[in-house]
Amino acid sequence: MISNALSVVLILNILFAITIIFLERKKPSATLAWLMLLVLIPNIGFIFYLLFGRNLSRKKIFEIKPEEANKINIILENQKLQLQNNSLKLNDASIKNYKDMVYMHLTHSESIFTQNNNIDIFTDGNDKFESLIESIQNAKDHIHMVYFIIKNDSLGKKIVHELTKKAKEGVEVRFLYDAIGSHSLPRNFFKNLKEAGGEAVAFFPIVIPFLNLNINFRNHRKIAVIDGTEGFIGGFNIGDEYLSLNKKMGYWRDTHIKITGDAVHMLQTRFLFDWRSANNKKLEIKPKYFPQINSNGTTGVQIISSGPDSEWEQIKYGYLKMINAAKESIYIQTPYFIPDESILHALKLASLSGVDVKIMIPNKPDHMFVYWASSSYASELLKIGAKCYIYEKGFIHAKTIVVDGKVASVGTANMDVRSFKLNFEVNAFIYDSVISNEFKEIFENDMKDCTQITQEIYKNRPLMIKFKESISRLLSPIL
Repeated sequence: MISNALSVVLILNILFAITIIFLERKKPSATLAWLMLLVLIPNIGFIFYLLFGRNLSRKKIFEIKPEEANKINIILENQKLQLQNNSLKLNDASIKNYKDMVYMHLTHSESIFTQNNNIDIFTDGNDKFESLIESIQNAKDHIHMVYFIIKNDSLGKKIVHELTKKAKEGVEVRFLYDAIGSHSLPRNFFKNLKEAGGEAVAFFPIVIPFLNLNINFRNHRKIAVIDGTEGFIGGFNIGDEYLSLNKKMGYWRDTHIKITGDAVHMLQTRFLFDWRSANNKKLEIKPKYFPQINSNGTTGVQIISSGPDSEWEQIKYGYLKMINAAKESIYIQTPYFIPDESILHALKLASLSGVDVKIMIPNKPDHMFVYWASSSYASELLKIGAKCYIYEKGFIHAKTIVVDGKVASVGTANMDVRSFKLNFEVNAFIYDSVISNEFKEIFENDMKDCTQITQEIYKNRPLMIKFKESISRLLSPIL
């Protein structure tokens, strides 16, 4: 019987391996990592694969109607033509060298380029949520929000209370949350909001407890759109810890922005597509969701989305384009630094070419394996002149990259494989020397709360840390 059982296990493992290698066609590094799991924990490894390793790129998750696609395509084609014949006038002449990046996002991400935007930057949760709550309170027509995490605590309850008040006033309120990120919410958390006429829906909901085949595909986006004229995007989720009230994590250092201008329409579009995918009651795209915005802003912005439903890694391509365009400096802040080979090689080439590459990661881990893998990858860049800073004041959760003080990106995507391939993410790519320099100054100010890791310090790390890094590095393609 034991012999027969072992034979069955062997046959099943071979079938599972064939599925991973030939049907999913993953990258070799990810394939090897999954095969290693099959060898170490036969059959159980394939259960992990079903939960965490499936490919969604062949599935249509987001619905766009033909007439909607036609309207967007007309604008995209017009902007591409303007770039090709050099008739697109730029508000900031210093970003003329990034026209090819704008063109790439037009073609690759179908993202309209707008230049009438005002940008407010928030690096503290108290400031961000004070501004968001004020915008909610001033809403007249609709409030659309999607957040990876909303918690059943003081801030979470306050946000829902404010939304409920607006719903009672007749304002359309729609709140989309990720079922895994917000798994600890009680069932009645949105009860008052729904009774007031508001709506709250989970993205990829958990139908059967402890068995969610979409567990690895998370809507990691954080977007709020108020009346179609104001938009918020960045790294802050909704919860007390993002106000620095969690003693374990300490001060929560994140980055979020508020946009006033036509880029809000692209955030609105992103929300509407996400909402349709999660709600059986299909939402019509009405003109009132895209009102004319009277803005005196001059900042160029493109809103870029990516996710496992697409074979293209749109945000990663944006990062690569920025890194490859750098002449002077690349400043990166990310809580998780697990780059794939393309990003790692691009950063190495930049550093070897004399570009000032600086990477800031946290000292306090919230995911242990990811933390040790991040340390390993960051240290690899030390050998060729890049600089690595460990944030000591608390936990840094910001997802920003700024190049040459001219272009920047801020949003929800970390500098890791999960954000590039598995999560549904959204970033604002910003073309403006004033705003980009502000991000650069924020980075330099954060350096005061950091310890710089030198090659000598890294070489003298304890043997146990070296072991943790080695194991985490092996698993990094599937973290």
